[in-house]
Amino acid sequence: MSEYQPLISVIIPTYNRPDFLCELLESLARQTYKHLQIIVVNDAGEPVEEVKELYPELDITIVTMPANQKHVFARNRGLELVRGELIMLCDDDDLLLPMHVERMVAELADADLVYSDVEIFDYTVENRARRATKRFVFAYEHDVEAMRKFSTFVSSGCLFRRSVYEALGPFDTEMYHYWDWDFFLRAVERFRVKRVPVASALYAFSEAGDNMSGNHEDMRPYLDKLSAKHGLGYLPTKNFFVLLEEPEVMSRRAQTQVLWDGEPVISRRVRQA
Repeated sequence: MSEYQPLISVIIPTYNRPDFLCELLESLARQTYKHLQIIVVNDAGEPVEEVKELYPELDITIVTMPANQKHVFARNRGLELVRGELIMLCDDDDLLLPMHVERMVAELADADLVYSDVEIFDYTVENRARRATKRFVFAYEHDVEAMRKFSTFVSSGCLFRRSVYEALGPFDTEMYHYWDWDFFLRAVERFRVKRVPVASALYAFSEAGDNMSGNHEDMRPYLDKLSAKHGLGYLPTKNFFVLLEEPEVMSRRAQTQVLWDGEPVISRRVRQA
């Protein structure tokens, strides 16, 4: 890597998940790429100021929303605070493997937005740390036309130039469940977008929380808005895992590099408890 390291602003919305947030911060502290501005947007949840003391080597900015406005508004608040020429997005319960940021910066050399493959993992919490119970690789070809029917863009760990944000503006709060799909479709129309075939981001889900299927009736109006905005036609609100088994989606499965050893990330918050 060249000596010059552009500053990366990492935006993390959070709400009442301090243990998970600290696992993510632990994974950021372990990155081989160190020039990071960490922006934690507390969506009017319990205070998280302690993380600055737990991870003093990280440049952490904390902003607390005056009221709980949900994740898209929180991300947009984070965008207002970026100092870096590059921007990375992370959910507070996801994790990045140590080489993730360095690799993504290198891949951005011939692109404006890059996203990696991920491992999706279910977990149990033991002694306040998450341990994977199930995991599977989520890796699909970068097919823009197919992405208009089923998005395989995962926002956690994606990296893009600040110029993309300056051109596209904030995330669309009207999209809510599909803000990331909308962001991808807007970006790919005007910028060079690339998939990185390495599963270096870890996407958490809990079957108990059912956070990857959601309430289909609640999601329907947002999906209709997305479709109308981008001319996508009728899109079904099926369970995420059902969609993955459909032939059209299965045909897009791609090879990727799997790096995670499956071990949990133990944060300082837990180690020092």
